[in-house]
Amino acid sequence: MTDRPGVKSYRAEGITVHYETALCRHAAECVHGLPAVFDTARRPWIDPGAEPPERVAEVVRRCPTSALTYELTGGAPERPDSPTTVARTADGRLLLRGELLLRRPEGDRELTRAMLCGCGSSADQPYCDRSGACGQA
Repeated sequence: MTDRPGVKSYRAEGITVHYETALCRHAAECVHGLPAVFDTARRPWIDPGAEPPERVAEVVRRCPTSALTYELTGGAPERPDSPTTVARTADGRLLLRGELLLRRPEGDRELTRAMLCGCGSSADQPYCDRSGACGQA
């Protein structure tokens, strides 16, 4: 996880949170879920030691894009949801959760969560970059 370009890791006792800037679409599930841990006005903006590891992991799993992932102490990574689910939002985005393999010209990508474009207007296909009709909510 940490060897990917653009991924920053934040460690605390019991948990490491990884943040991949390129996948973030600012859904703000993290900021609203645990403002003591995720505070964009602070540097570093992620302080995983501010809450118990289980609570941090719970909020990280709310991230719809896999921009945030975690590992519990002992190397236990996040487990994908099972069964895999696909849900369409009211504005047309596709939210996927589970064991995912996204195929792109620049290479395949394994994820546990993804927010995909449902309108075809995203410049970052298949991801929704909120530039088209399906990301305007």
